[in-house]
Amino acid sequence: MPFQKTRSNLIFSDEEITELEVIAKSRTKNHSEVQRARILLAYYRNTPVAVIARNEKVSRPTVERCIDKALSAGYKTALVDIKRSGRPPIITADAKAWIIKLACNRPVDYGYAAERWTFSQLATHVRKHCEDEGVPCLKKVNKTAIKRILDEQPIQPHKTNYYLVRKDPDFDIKMAQVLVTYQEVNLFNENSDLYSEHKKITVSYDEKPGIQAIAGIAPDIPPEPGKYKSWGRDYEYIRLGTVSLLAGIDLHDGHILSLVRERHRSLEFTEFLQLLNEYYDPTWQIRVILDNHSAHVSKETMQWLKQYPNRFEFVFTPKHGSWLNMIEMFFSKMTRAFLRSLRVSTKEELKLRIDQYINEVNADPVVFKWKYRLDELFA
Repeated sequence: MPFQKTRSNLIFSDEEITELEVIAKSRTKNHSEVQRARILLAYYRNTPVAVIARNEKVSRPTVERCIDKALSAGYKTALVDIKRSGRPPIITADAKAWIIKLACNRPVDYGYAAERWTFSQLATHVRKHCEDEGVPCLKKVNKTAIKRILDEQPIQPHKTNYYLVRKDPDFDIKMAQVLVTYQEVNLFNENSDLYSEHKKITVSYDEKPGIQAIAGIAPDIPPEPGKYKSWGRDYEYIRLGTVSLLAGIDLHDGHILSLVRERHRSLEFTEFLQLLNEYYDPTWQIRVILDNHSAHVSKETMQWLKQYPNRFEFVFTPKHGSWLNMIEMFFSKMTRAFLRSLRVSTKEELKLRIDQYINEVNADPVVFKWKYRLDELFA
């Protein structure tokens, strides 16, 4: 007489079967969930419980429990473990509060040399002083438990995020002046008649000091299919000195004007202003957006500007607000696309390569358009 099942059959819709098949083949879900999906599908297709247990390498009661849960509460309940109350937590709320308090203070405040906690150091301190603090449940706590407790908040005492204090009391006013300038430039660029009528050029200027002339000690190894997928380079190098790039971007046509010099003092800055003076029509005013570097407001600079009354207009970014200066976008692009992997044999070669890069950019200039916060300002 053939074996008769004592349990009822599982009944699934086509959509439920499709979902179970997806779970049964998944490589990202928990193993237990995948295995239970296979058990339910096998039982649905009339595979005996003993065979299912043998195929899945589990005990017969494990298979039966899974099937019974599906029959009682549905297949979704059978796929997951039912939460149980479990034993009371060993680490009390007071103990967790003390750990969080420690993490929110510096280890130097507790007599250590370090400025920031590591999880290991924090766990060691907790084990050493937990009884004195009245939380002996932490006597065997480890760094993993410490991390788990702090993640509940979340708190990361081993990390430092930097911020910048606004030291310029007129930050908002100066920022608005820069943004108004950008808005005016946008209007000029959209209306050529308005641009010609006002006869005003706007240049975004800054210096990029400390550009290193770095020489390699061995030739680079080029990529080679099947052998090297990227350039190879000896990690050692020779420092040959540094140069400074003084650059301004014409906000109307994207043209870059630049000087490469050893330093960036008032002497070099006035040399750049002379470059602007010679480059642009003498009947037009030159408006320069720049930061508060001492060379920009020095006696030497002011004395030089007296030779050209009404020729230059300076718009200063607020202190710690150089990000408002559009030339920084060009410097960022230059660093990523050109300077990052540059190797030269002399400092003079570095200067020539920078000049060559600027010429290549000017062959196909890009007009930068500032949009950030303009809508807020003119709403």
